[in-house]
Amino acid sequence: MNENRAAIRYAKATLDYAVEKQAAEKVDADMRSMAATISGNSELQQLLLSPIVKTEVKKNALKAIFKGSNEISLGLITTLADNKRIDLLQEVAYKYIIQYEKMKGEDVATVITAVPLSEALEKKVLSKVKELTGNQVSLENKVDESIVGGFILRVGDLQYDTSVANKLNTLKREFTNSL
Repeated sequence: MNENRAAIRYAKATLDYAVEKQAAEKVDADMRSMAATISGNSELQQLLLSPIVKTEVKKNALKAIFKGSNEISLGLITTLADNKRIDLLQEVAYKYIIQYEKMKGEDVATVITAVPLSEALEKKVLSKVKELTGNQVSLENKVDESIVGGFILRVGDLQYDTSVANKLNTLKREFTNSL
């Protein structure tokens, strides 16, 4: 199964359970904390991806790191560990946040740039996306140096790619096809 689809399924199940237990907002805060902690710590990312480290060690480390979290969030860690999917925790957290915001009537716009967005530029992008979609939108900035420059904007099913890497690939295809 595609890792992305699996993360969406875990996130949706977690959200459904959190809504049922009236803890969706608390779990959202936990997921934001988990996503930020994992993305900001390369050693933790390596630990989660390591095939050498036992799943039980990973689970105990995550439970220690996030010990103040809601029982539903800690249950997600246990479930992922039991199913040998603990490496999906960060992706599940991102997907939970997106699902939760959609449930609240908000969209999440993902902007992938070669360097982090400045606060002024982030506000401009946010206002333009709100204008285009007509919905309340929050912005998630991911940094990917491989796009060289420009940006990739994703809102729901729509994608707008003005990256330098994409333009170079387009030129390469055109040259190859004209030979």
